[in-house]
Amino acid sequence: MMQELVLDTQLQSRKNLAWWLYLFHAASLVFSLGAFSWIPLIISYLKRPEAAGTFVYSHHSWQIRSFWWYIVWMALGGLLWLTIVGIPLAMVVFFFAWVWKAYRLLRGFFALNDNKPMPG
Repeated sequence: MMQELVLDTQLQSRKNLAWWLYLFHAASLVFSLGAFSWIPLIISYLKRPEAAGTFVYSHHSWQIRSFWWYIVWMALGGLLWLTIVGIPLAMVVFFFAWVWKAYRLLRGFFALNDNKPMPG
């Protein structure tokens, strides 16, 4: 029996977009500490409904959640920074927030390449 290879071009297109969004988030994290991650965030919000019913939907949600939690941790670090005595702790929070976001981007990127959904 022959096996047929079926290429779903719409799914591949959605996967490619999510791939580029991971790269844009990563570039933003490296070059601006995430300051420009709002651009792929907006694209994820706009394109996520089109990916409904596919594993790519979970990747848009993963990127959105990663962005907002990163903002929460950076805001907490900013508040600590303002207290002056909390500056050393703020630097630790900033560092771990950056590492956490990098981990989430890498984990999502590798799962996307393996055609696996991200956990809810």
